[in-house]
Amino acid sequence: MRIALDVMGGDNAPDAILDGGLNAAEVLSDDDQLVLIGDEEIIREGLREAGLHNDSRFVIEATTQVIEMGDSPVTALRAKPDSSIVKMGWLGSAKKAKDQHCQAIISAGNTGACVAAAQMSMRRLPGVHRPGIAIVLPTFHGPVVVCDVGANPEPKPSHLYQYSIMAGVYAEKVLGIENPKVGVMNIGGEEGKGTPLVKETSRLCREDETLNYAGNVEGRELFNGKANVVVTEGFTGNVVLKLAEGLSAGIFQTITREAMEIDMDLAMRFEPVVKSIYKKHDYHEYGGAPLLGANGLCMICHGSSEARTITNAIKKAKMYHELKVNDAIIEALAEHEGGEKSGDQ
Repeated sequence: MRIALDVMGGDNAPDAILDGGLNAAEVLSDDDQLVLIGDEEIIREGLREAGLHNDSRFVIEATTQVIEMGDSPVTALRAKPDSSIVKMGWLGSAKKAKDQHCQAIISAGNTGACVAAAQMSMRRLPGVHRPGIAIVLPTFHGPVVVCDVGANPEPKPSHLYQYSIMAGVYAEKVLGIENPKVGVMNIGGEEGKGTPLVKETSRLCREDETLNYAGNVEGRELFNGKANVVVTEGFTGNVVLKLAEGLSAGIFQTITREAMEIDMDLAMRFEPVVKSIYKKHDYHEYGGAPLLGANGLCMICHGSSEARTITNAIKKAKMYHELKVNDAIIEALAEHEGGEKSGDQ
């Protein structure tokens, strides 16, 4: 398997990203290749320091430009053709890259630019209307897949309906959740509530008897086990994601501080428990979020990714590829008619 890594994308690039890629040496087989995209001198020096400069599993793809986190995605793709994100997207296209094709591309850079590059170069899987980013939220009742969290802020009902199918496949194949319960993010549980987009999406999901439809899901119900998969438009999904991250970090900080103020010995005894729980809720452990529906695998990592985030993203990319998730998505969309019954693509 060939995996392309954007070394220059992310708040901690290039050092943390490169380190994460090099640390993946332990999970790469002899048949794997990790294509490191970015400043050639920086990458070459990193390989030398890690003692991997003669390791054929690591390949350098030199670029001279960087798309910054604040750049306008489409404008930046056109203005910076020799950027790491543009080259990454090109390598992800079997049609364009041919013998240089990478089965997975990974970046912690500008999300909008990553999504645009993937869609322009890799295109979409057969039957897919719009790709969506799927993230995993850890909860007391098990992981919950939320789609979309930023790729498609102004979707149509048919897009969200397809997310319910694609995210359901992801939950079943990667997370091992059999016949996942699917819900639609809404401001209330009643079917009559919500925007026209939400109401129509709910109708499409409800009328599909092959979906294990759980109904509307309020924000608080994300964490109580009502659904294993929750679909929403990219704007709301992104807000939910970042709210959950901030709340999780704040709760653990508060617990630690309160325990230390009450009894330092208690805090020291409690520390292993807090660390264990935090690890289960730490997005760095989950690596990246797949862009479901892309014709290939585009793994989008958090902008503040650390080395271990990238290493875990590479592990997840290999798993996604080996489980043939995209083949399962194509098959599932064909079985569900891909949302065509809505007539709204």
